[in-house]
Amino acid sequence: MAHLIGIDIGTQGVKAAVYSTDGECLADAFEPSQPRRPAPGTVEEDPEFQVASTCRLIRECVGRTGAGEVAAVAVAGQMAGVIGIGSDGRAVTPYDSWLDTRCAPQIRRLQEAAGEAVLRATGNAPSFNHGPKILWWKEERPAGYATIATFVQPGAYTAMRLCGMGSEKAFIDSTYLHFSGFADSRARRWDPDLCRAFGVAPEKLPRIVEPTERIGALNAAAAAATGLRAGTPVVAGCGDTAASFLACGATAPGLCVDVAGTASVFAATTGAFAPDFQGGTLGCGPSATPGLWHPYAYINGGGLNLEWFRRELGGAAGDDGGLEALDALAARVPPSDTLPLFIPHLGGRVSPGWPLLRGSWAGLSWDHGRAEMFRALLESVALEYALYQRALRRLLPDAVFTELRITGGGEKSALWNQLKADVLQLPIVQIDRGGGAPMGAAMVAGVGAGVLPGLPESAARWVRLGRRFEPDPSHATLYQHRLHQYESLLQHLHEWSAAADSTPAA
Repeated sequence: MAHLIGIDIGTQGVKAAVYSTDGECLADAFEPSQPRRPAPGTVEEDPEFQVASTCRLIRECVGRTGAGEVAAVAVAGQMAGVIGIGSDGRAVTPYDSWLDTRCAPQIRRLQEAAGEAVLRATGNAPSFNHGPKILWWKEERPAGYATIATFVQPGAYTAMRLCGMGSEKAFIDSTYLHFSGFADSRARRWDPDLCRAFGVAPEKLPRIVEPTERIGALNAAAAAATGLRAGTPVVAGCGDTAASFLACGATAPGLCVDVAGTASVFAATTGAFAPDFQGGTLGCGPSATPGLWHPYAYINGGGLNLEWFRRELGGAAGDDGGLEALDALAARVPPSDTLPLFIPHLGGRVSPGWPLLRGSWAGLSWDHGRAEMFRALLESVALEYALYQRALRRLLPDAVFTELRITGGGEKSALWNQLKADVLQLPIVQIDRGGGAPMGAAMVAGVGAGVLPGLPESAARWVRLGRRFEPDPSHATLYQHRLHQYESLLQHLHEWSAAADSTPAA
């Protein structure tokens, strides 16, 4: 039986998994990332560490399964950051992470000069993604920029290194284009007017491919490092979020997805390309499934906030400071309008792009402790999702959305799932056999290698649904009021942060 390998170069680390062609995960392995934060706002990673992690994890999985015949490998990865590579295909910059906020001035300039044009072409307003980051390197590191042959993302970089490719074969698959700042997402090409307007040479941008395209094969060095045979096909893969959507079976209009990971992502599946011109809240990204689109929005650290709270405020080890213990504490707190509100944008708001906004609690009293504060963190994601849901209904008033399927580490919290169901008044459905982005990448690998049928058919075979959380109608009025309070607080803090930024220093 042929086997398939899916890789996810995620924010928390790299994960590899070996799948059979009927969707059984035979082995998986994980290695944590090594982010660097040398200065405020700076978040970088070493691309070569990501490549080496991938090779080590493949070797571990292959060793445990004896998976001798691997039909293909595909790599998913973080979507909104960039790596500059030289002509030999090797990195000449660190990975400029999607969590890195140094490009805030470039976001503002893109918004002011061509925000509507970028949204119309790409489906996404300027934010902490490729366009502003490329401009940051161009303007703030001109000497380094001159050495860059092209910009790629971690998934493509790792796939290229596995195949020994130079920059002339650099690629970006279509699921990333909404983050590009310079692409015509529908036409699957670079937009010459946007490139010209910001002085970005098209040669600095990679060729555009589809996720299931075979882009090369393992060279001898990669084969030796991974334990696979040289010549094993490497398929383009897709963004980690797009791969997670596949692993939830979101391959038909009407299905929504919650990726409860480091980022908290809310997305729908539609047959229409629908940029959000009115509010700029939703992006619209190409699906890995041909002909479909994913209107989406996300909190760039929704899940990261939980780990931050645990580390800084959760208490000492053994003192009810673990995430499961904090979740259990918060579950004892009944819904109430007297609970504090939390703004989850500790690294700036992405959807829409409010880069100066930061996190905050409001409404704290002496009656509130860790349980109430942690519950506010969980509730804030649900309330932010409700704003995304409202934007989605405004954008596509005739569309019907039936359920929200959840993936990622946060799906383990029954409290969080029920909060989301009650705030959104939409059923939340767990995935019983879901492997997240590595599973989606393995599906893409199988279709690209010809050992699986199309992506919708493969998802129907591989994905199994689990527990369902139904909304409690008796909580609808309470959470509508909480949403009104949350939105008001959000707007006031946005105005305050903008005013503070424009105030001259003493």
